[in-house]
Amino acid sequence: MKITAAVTPGKSQPFKIQELELDEPRENEVLVRIVGTGVCHTDLVVRDQYYPVPLPAVLGHEGSGIVERVGAAVTKVQAGDHVVLSYNSCAKCQNCKEGHYGYCNELFGYNFGASRPDGSPTLSHNGEVVHGSFFGQSSFATYALAYERNVVKVPRNAPLELLGPLGCGLQTGAGAVINALRPQAGTSIAVFGTGSVGLAAVMAARVVGCTTIIGVDINPQRLEIARELGATHTILASDHDPVAEIRQITGDGAQYSLECTSLPKVFRQAVDCLRLTGVCGLIGAAPLGTEATFDMNTILFGRSIRGIIEGDSVPDLFIPRLVELYMQGRFPIDKLVKFYTLDQINQAAEDSERGDVLKPVIRMG
Repeated sequence: MKITAAVTPGKSQPFKIQELELDEPRENEVLVRIVGTGVCHTDLVVRDQYYPVPLPAVLGHEGSGIVERVGAAVTKVQAGDHVVLSYNSCAKCQNCKEGHYGYCNELFGYNFGASRPDGSPTLSHNGEVVHGSFFGQSSFATYALAYERNVVKVPRNAPLELLGPLGCGLQTGAGAVINALRPQAGTSIAVFGTGSVGLAAVMAARVVGCTTIIGVDINPQRLEIARELGATHTILASDHDPVAEIRQITGDGAQYSLECTSLPKVFRQAVDCLRLTGVCGLIGAAPLGTEATFDMNTILFGRSIRGIIEGDSVPDLFIPRLVELYMQGRFPIDKLVKFYTLDQINQAAEDSERGDVLKPVIRMG
């Protein structure tokens, strides 16, 4: 079928709006009419080839939409269902069998391979392959092919065009707190980087009852929003030493911290600010090969670091919970979003990279 999509033609090149041909859904696939898609940091670093995804390709991995058709083997959803599209996984490896889908042994291939798992393409232009199936969706388009594994049914009374970012970025930030770190009520957490992922973590920390929630950034406007969304303290890192400030606020260091910037210097601060037995969660996605250094004695005295992918989430369970929190006014994702049309996608990317917008969402009309 004919679709309209934003194609990434080559390394660091602007998105190009093109008419493409999309395959019909196979037996385990779901054809979704896209309503909205979040623009994520990962889309932009893939465009710039920090991760080796073959180009030309259609990116986009925070889609939401309405099921148009399903393959013969699909039972989870049917035509007319409202869905959020999340990351893909194999369902066969040991980690998947244990419910740790974000740590699937085939995670990179299933999400960054830009083809079906069997290597076949889903998209073409004038007979030439355009790489698709990015994160099992490629949702910078009017229609996308997803898989039964990575479609999540959501209530029809929820604002569908707003929900796409729950499939990746907001799920990652909120899940890092709720599913991975699991802080008890009354504890302290420092969030380094208050973009959309970090602010999702701030909101989640408020939901679970953290009483000291510290946002750290170099953007004063983002810190103001962090205050609005639940941060009890904010630190402008360009003017203050975050580690010293956090120790002054907490007395002996934060019990939990999250590193959302992918910068080694900031990662070091997120570890150094911890109290003894504190835990730092790493969710910032750095370019492959990026290294960080630590004082070994900092780790020796009971502190720990753990990497967190996709918020340790089981999307079928966690995304509907986040939707319900939003509907109750306890997870106000609408405060993060600015809408763009598909032909404004390059402007959306520029605004995001400059820090002018927290979470651009491409609305397909």
